[in-house]
Amino acid sequence: MKIMFASDIHGSAYYCRRMLEVYEASGASRLVILGDILYHGPRNDLPREYAPKEVIAMLNPLKNQIYAVRGNCDTEVDQMVLEFPILADYTTILLENGHTLFATHGHLFDPDHLPPLPAGSAFAFGHIHVKHAERQGDTLILNPGSVSLPKDGSHSYMVYENGTFTAKTLEGEPVASVGW
Repeated sequence: MKIMFASDIHGSAYYCRRMLEVYEASGASRLVILGDILYHGPRNDLPREYAPKEVIAMLNPLKNQIYAVRGNCDTEVDQMVLEFPILADYTTILLENGHTLFATHGHLFDPDHLPPLPAGSAFAFGHIHVKHAERQGDTLILNPGSVSLPKDGSHSYMVYENGTFTAKTLEGEPVASVGW
């Protein structure tokens, strides 16, 4: 099982295109988007090539491969144009090794306010635009960073494969990794 995680596209057609090129080349079977898909938000500058309609056109054909959760900038209006569900505050995914992955945006749950999780779970979130791949007790804390508006210097995503989560820059350079 290979899954790609991305967050905080914020309507950037440029970075969505780059993310999807990486996704296609990765061989991942699923793309998990951790919120903030179309709108840039009132606290963010406009990202490069801000064009939400182009982002819609790129993501909708992949609707059967995408799991997404609602970010603090995602609304019902966004759901009207996206053909895959985006309004759930979280989703859980059972990984092939029996571990549970809890995916959320990070504005309702975060590493300091975790939901109830089974032992040995992974907690994936976005929202802060900073990569994380670390262990907190018996829980893996994961953040792919931001595709379009990073606050830690590099546009990034994360891949899960063979029990390991690896954050990478959009150029493919591994920058953080953690696994069971």
